[in-house]
Amino acid sequence: MKRVSVDIGGTFTDCFVAWGDRYIESKALTTHQNLALGFNEALKTACRQLDISERELLSQVDSVRYATTLGTNALIERKGPRLGLLTTDGFRSSVPLTRAKGYGTGLPHKQQMDVPNAQRPDPIVPIPMILEVRERVDYAGAVVMPLDEDQLRDRLRELVDLGAEAIVVVLANSVVNPVHELRIREIFLEEYPGHMLGAIPMLLSHQVVGRKGEYVRAMSTIIDGFLHQVMYHGLGTLELNLRNAGYDKPMLCNHNSGGMAQLNSTDALQTVHSGPVSGIAASEHLALQTGLGNIVATDMGGTSFDIGIVVEGGIKHYDFNPVIERWMVSVPMVHLVTLGAGGGSICHYDRMFQTVQVGPESAGSDPGPACYDRGGMKPTVTDADLLLGYLDPANYAGGHIKLNPRRSKQAIEAHLADEMDESVVDCAKLIKRTVDANMANGIARELRTRGYEPEHFTILAYGGNGPLHACGIARALGVKTILAPPFASVFSACGAGNMSQLHIHEMSTWTTLFDANRQAFFSDYDRFNGVVEELERRGREDLLRQGFEPAQVRYRLELDMRYGNQRVETAVVTDLNRVTAPEHVLKLIEQFHERYGERFGAGSQTPEAGVRINTIRVCSYIEHPGIRFRSIRPPEKLLPAPPPIGTRDCHFVGVDGARKTAIYGEAALTPGTRIDGPAIVVTRATTYLIEPGWRYTAADQNAVWFTRLDA
Repeated sequence: MKRVSVDIGGTFTDCFVAWGDRYIESKALTTHQNLALGFNEALKTACRQLDISERELLSQVDSVRYATTLGTNALIERKGPRLGLLTTDGFRSSVPLTRAKGYGTGLPHKQQMDVPNAQRPDPIVPIPMILEVRERVDYAGAVVMPLDEDQLRDRLRELVDLGAEAIVVVLANSVVNPVHELRIREIFLEEYPGHMLGAIPMLLSHQVVGRKGEYVRAMSTIIDGFLHQVMYHGLGTLELNLRNAGYDKPMLCNHNSGGMAQLNSTDALQTVHSGPVSGIAASEHLALQTGLGNIVATDMGGTSFDIGIVVEGGIKHYDFNPVIERWMVSVPMVHLVTLGAGGGSICHYDRMFQTVQVGPESAGSDPGPACYDRGGMKPTVTDADLLLGYLDPANYAGGHIKLNPRRSKQAIEAHLADEMDESVVDCAKLIKRTVDANMANGIARELRTRGYEPEHFTILAYGGNGPLHACGIARALGVKTILAPPFASVFSACGAGNMSQLHIHEMSTWTTLFDANRQAFFSDYDRFNGVVEELERRGREDLLRQGFEPAQVRYRLELDMRYGNQRVETAVVTDLNRVTAPEHVLKLIEQFHERYGERFGAGSQTPEAGVRINTIRVCSYIEHPGIRFRSIRPPEKLLPAPPPIGTRDCHFVGVDGARKTAIYGEAALTPGTRIDGPAIVVTRATTYLIEPGWRYTAADQNAVWFTRLDA
């Protein structure tokens, strides 16, 4: 297997190359003005390790896969086209008003509680660009009011005159009957054919989202339309760069659903958060191949700290109404929580509580932390790590970035030390303790709100800064063991190389499996099977368009079910692809009953209220060979620490004064190597910090266990 996988983050571009039995990891700074430049630099570093040219490598690989934060950045910076929105008469205010708690969506808990100062996010579509058309389809799909085509033509002209660069169409109940949305597109092309308006896109909501829920469906389509242009040009530049370098196969993009697809089969909305989701996918494969059991995936990069959960058996948690930026959308996305706690997170003095606050703002890669010497003036977590002695100024990021400790000292003095009347070192230690506690609290909150305890999980610490803060996170969390997985610094890029090509299609339905009023079971099998067949057809066509044969396509059926009129829905994965007999209906009810009990506790089930299916979802996918993880358990024969390559004075949280700390090189990654802290292991890709009272044990494929000495 020869494959290139890339994770373009806010600070670094990570590259993972599978070249037969060799796995190569490399990094470069992300070049936001042209993502291809950062990719080329990371690929060049990998090629030097393989002693091969970039053109020769790209001509031989079977695929190049990208995970990117391009869409996330575009939303934050509001870089996108001027959108126009057409909606059903009477629904014009549904998007600007958001939902009842729209003022707090996407904000930290503290800000959500500050209701007097609450403000809803600025709308992506300006209110004058939202126009109504007369039409109506009821909940069952019957046309109650036909589309007023004359008025529609006036509305289209008005949006074009107002400067719309893309048009989004969101009509009530169009997921049940899309006839009016389809007719609007026909009329638009009649009035404004391509040779007149060029390539102005029109997005229909029923093609983006298959579930009911007018507001979340509208926001999904709006965000997809807003990101369309940015993603088209950004990813198009990456694909053109590959073509110029000799790569002649389709470029693949990772999706936040846990799958991937070719660029021509990828919606912009599917790429948001695809980088962190790739890390969760890698965690899932690691757990399945090595028998790790329950896993908490934690990715500490340069910009953020991402948390995901994979329970035993490789079952991921999904969000079916995730929050992207400040808006709730309606796309299936692997569940993750993002905290502003990366290496580039900016630190400032909180006057009210007289302490240091870390994040959520980040210095990114440009200008970056103050120590990058690129114009950054504010202190960051990386500046604190440098002044505490953990980082080598001359050998950071494989020697590609030279750090300037003087800049870090100036930034902390100006923004923290003078305000707090503390020494620079004490401020740096406070930053380290604060960011570690923030990450530990995020992990604990995420697990306990779902009914889990941290001690029942293996915690993975990866990303460029994960192994550097692993001991601090474990100390604050109260756990005694933590794992830096294989290829920790580029683990998300590694996960991008393991994903299958996958498409998810879903449709809202009103299907009552057990009617409590009539004491009757569902019997309209043809209607149910017809919906499943239609969703399978859509997924199959997606994959056939990418060059696969029908026999290669696999399907997985998922149902969102609930008791009676409960608001809470539970996703049920079933091996039944068709329902043809009463025993199939009973099996679905039994599977729902069991899954509901696992989630809310045995005895909480209420079948006497009736059982309903609200959404039918089909995952269509192609299985691909993936990267093989070997045993991550340390060998039975442990090795003494190799000779250190030097020493450095380091400062640690809870320890007075500086401690002379041994520094080790790549030799410390030899499986079986055991080192007691304090010590530091420096590699080309990352830095492993072993704090006092902790033990470092190396395993295969550069996996590392951190264990408390009293464990």
